Formats: sequence, structure tokens, C-alpha cells
Amino acid sequence: MRWARIQHEGKATYAVVADEQLRLVTGTPFGEYRETGVSVAQHSAHWLSPVIPPTFYCVGLNYTAHIEMAARARGQEPVFPSQPDVGYRAVNALTGHHQPIVLPPDVTEKVQYEGELVCVIGTEAKHLTRANALDCLLGFTIGNDVSERTWQASDRTMWRAKNTDTFKPMGPWIETELDLDAALTRVRVNGEELIEFNTNDMLFGVVDYLVAITQYITLVPGDVLWMGTEGHAKNLQVGDVVDIDITGIGTLTNRVEASA
Repeated sequence: MRWARIQHEGKATYAVVADEQLRLVTGTPFGEYRETGVSVAQHSAHWLSPVIPPTFYCVGLNYTAHIEMAARARGQEPVFPSQPDVGYRAVNALTGHHQPIVLPPDVTEKVQYEGELVCVIGTEAKHLTRANALDCLLGFTIGNDVSERTWQASDRTMWRAKNTDTFKPMGPWIETELDLDAALTRVRVNGEELIEFNTNDMLFGVVDYLVAITQYITLVPGDVLWMGTEGHAKNLQVGDVVDIDITGIGTLTNRVEASA
């Protein structure tokens, strides 16, 4: 099942994805809902981030090549994490499928994409085990962790490098059934495929992170966990169109624009 979230008649509403149509519902996928009988064509929808999470968790370094790339850029030897390491992002940065990535006027040329698997929590969870960790998930979606690398290197925190408005496209929808082992992540810019990797080829997997987080923190419905990225990204320019595709989920598409 696929759950989208769109703007319809001035309000945010959830919808069930059915072929090229979005069947609107009252309620949410995190509780009770019913279909309204109203449908919107996908091509005419105003897409929103499929959820506004109570807490936005993220994984910084979780794929081998990406860690090696980052170390080379700093002139250092790569250091691989020895355990799951959890970070946070800001909800204000979220935007939806087909919505623009807006670059502030003072960005440098080093603005890059990061294609990521996103876990969406469906039920409250604490003290998960490896045997039941996946039971708390509603499903998966796709994220683009847009990053301004000059700011990332110069600021004491990543408050603007990672969290500028529109720097976290997420979507297009939540897929409730996914074969992680069969999933491939592909990143295209202007139609050219630049990165491909096995989505589940992580240093620490989804189960590892869910177990680690819930030993200390209660996950609640709507929380999201972005699982990191692989590969070497190129710099983005105004006018570029970024497609991030994950097998079994779909394609998240966003265009880069300059601020007005």
C-alpha cells in the first residue's frame, strides 16, 4: 500500500495511491481513516512531504564509499563508526515531491544531493529487539539530504548546511511493503545516472538503528529515520533536476531553483 500527502483545496490531506490516481481520505495512515470518494490525478497533485515527523532522526555515516570519500576530501584516513550513531535534522527543511530545492543567494558552488532510504515509524516503540524491530514501521519513503559542503565544513554545527528551508525533499509517498534486500538506490541529475548502490548495503542496518534508538528513546508514530547515503555526489546548479529512485518505492523528483 502507498500513502501520499498532498494539498487539496487549501488543506493537507492523505491519499491512497492507486495507479495514476490519489484517492483522498479523512484521517491518517497512523490511525483510523476512510476514503472520501474523491480522487486527484498524480500529474496535477500538489505534493507535500508524506509526513511531518514529531522527531526527525538521521544517520550520518552508514555506507563505506561515502565515508571514504568524505575522508579524502578532508585529507584524512577514513574512520568507520563502531556502533549506530544517531543525529537529528530540522522539520522546517522538509519539502515534497516535485517541489523546488531553493538555494539562498549566498550558497557556494558546493551544494550536493544525497539519496537516502527513509524509515517511517507507525506505532509507538521502546526497547525493541532484533526479532520485533521492524514491527514498528509503517513503511519507507525516499529522502534527498541536500547539503551545502562549505557551510558544513565552516559552521560549528550543520544548522544551515543541512537544515535550510527545502533542503530535505522527502517522498513521493510511503510504501508499506518493501523488500529491502532487493532494493537499489539510483540518483540521476538531468536524466544522467550518477550513483547506484544496494540500498541495504549499510554498515548498520534498519534493525540495528531501531534497536539502538529505542533502548533510550521512545519512537512515536510519524517519526522518521533517514538511513544515510553512498557514493560521490557532484555539485548542483540552478536548473538541475534531481531524481532519486529506490526499487519498490518509486522516484523522488525535485528541481533546483534560486531564491527570489
